[in-house]
Amino acid sequence: MRVESERAMAGVLITLAIALCGAGVALVLHVPVPWFTGPLLAIAFANMAARKLRAVPYARDAGQWIIGTALGLYFTPDVVRMVLHLAPWIAANLAFCVVLGGVGALLLRRFTHESGTTSFFAMAIGGASEMAAQAERFGARVDRVAAAHSLRMMMVALIVPFALQTAGVHGADPYEPAARTFDPVGFLVLLAVTGGGAIVLLRLRAPNVFMIGPLLVTAAITAAGITLSSLPTPVVNSGQVLIGIALGTRFSPEFFRAAPGYLTVVAAITLIYLALAALFGWAVATLSGLNPATAILATTPGGIGEMAITAKLLKLGAPIVTAFHSIRMAALVMIIGAVYRIARMKIGRAGADAPTASDTSPGQVSAGDPTPVARSAKRGEQ
Repeated sequence: MRVESERAMAGVLITLAIALCGAGVALVLHVPVPWFTGPLLAIAFANMAARKLRAVPYARDAGQWIIGTALGLYFTPDVVRMVLHLAPWIAANLAFCVVLGGVGALLLRRFTHESGTTSFFAMAIGGASEMAAQAERFGARVDRVAAAHSLRMMMVALIVPFALQTAGVHGADPYEPAARTFDPVGFLVLLAVTGGGAIVLLRLRAPNVFMIGPLLVTAAITAAGITLSSLPTPVVNSGQVLIGIALGTRFSPEFFRAAPGYLTVVAAITLIYLALAALFGWAVATLSGLNPATAILATTPGGIGEMAITAKLLKLGAPIVTAFHSIRMAALVMIIGAVYRIARMKIGRAGADAPTASDTSPGQVSAGDPTPVARSAKRGEQ
C-alpha cells in the first residue's frame, strides 16, 4: 500500500513538473494565456506521445475554485448593474446556444450516422460532465458524448486565445477587482466562505459547483461593498495551471484511435460553431454597445474557466464574459432535458444508440464501458 502511494505521489509530481515546464516555455514564447495554455499543451502532448500521466487529484475543482473566487472580486455594484442591463443579450445568447447545438446535432448525425440522442447531447453547448450525465439518463453513448465535449473544449481553449492575440486584440475595459491588497486573515475567510458556497451547491446537485459556488459567494460579498482580500498572482496562476492539467490529462493516443471519423466530424462542427458564434458576438456588440472582442468571447462555445481566464488576461471584460458563460451553463443544464424531449417529439426518435460499423475500431468501447474521458467527465472534471 505504501509503495503504491509513493508511486502515485511520484506520478503526480511528474505531471506537475511537465505542466510547469509547459508554462515556462509558453512564457518564453509569449503564448497567449501561458499559465493555462502551456500546461494544457504540455500534458496533452506528453500523454499522446508517451504514456498516460497520473492525474492530479481534484485539479479542476481546485482550479475552478481559485478562478471563480478571483472573478467574483470583479462584481462591484457598477458591474452588477451592467450585467442586469445586458440580461436580454444573455438570454439571447442562451437561445442561440440551444439552436447552435441543435444544428450541430443534425450535422453530427448526418455525417457519422450516430443516433439522434447521442448526437444531441454530444453537440449541446454545455459542460462535459453535465451533458454526459444527461446522455446516460436518456440512453445515449456516454463515451462518444464525453469525447465530443472534451475535444470541443480543447479546441476552443486553444484557438480563441491564439486568434485574439494574432489579431492584436487587447481590451481596455474599466473593470478591476474590488480588493487590491492581500490580507492573510481576509484571504482565509474568503477561502472558507467560498468553499462553503461550493459545498451548498454540491448538495443541491448544481452544475460546475467549484466555479459557480465561489463565484456567486465572492460576487455577493463584493457587490455588498465588502473587500476581504485580493488573490495573489501566484495563486491565480496556480488555478490556471490546474485547469490546464485537468483538461490535458484527458487526451491519449487511444482517445484519437477510438473513433477517428467521429472526432474529425466533431472538430469540423466545432470550427463551424466558432465561426457562427463570432458572427453572433459581433451582432451582440453592434446592438448592445459592448466591446466586440468582449462580446465574441462571451458568446464563444467554450468553458467558463477557460474563457474567463482569457478575458481576464486580455482585459476583455472578465465579469461580463463570466456572467454570459455561467448563466448559459446553469440554464442549459436545467432546460436541456426538456429541449431534448421537445426535439424528439417534433422530429421523432432517430435510431438506437448502437456502435456504427463505419467508425468502430477493434479497441472501441461500448456505452456500458465508457472511455477514461467519459469516466472523468462523469466525475465532474468538466
